[in-house]
Amino acid sequence: MKVIVILMVMCSTTPGTQCQPIATPEIQFEDMYNCTVYGYSYSEEIISELSPEFVNKYGVYTKFYCESREVVWV
Repeated sequence: MKVIVILMVMCSTTPGTQCQPIATPEIQFEDMYNCTVYGYSYSEEIISELSPEFVNKYGVYTKFYCESREVVWV
């Protein structure tokens, strides 16, 4: 059985920094469409919670991708 999962990170344009994983309330989706819409929506929510000064100073942005994975039941 295959499921679609979302993987999301927060990044900065500041030299020497690495992207950090972001935990998302939802992880599995029934299809790529729902995962993608959720990714954009949740990205907006995350960035909107930060101050414009913080985002502008550190060049903060999010990245996400939706991936199909095989579920193995044991």
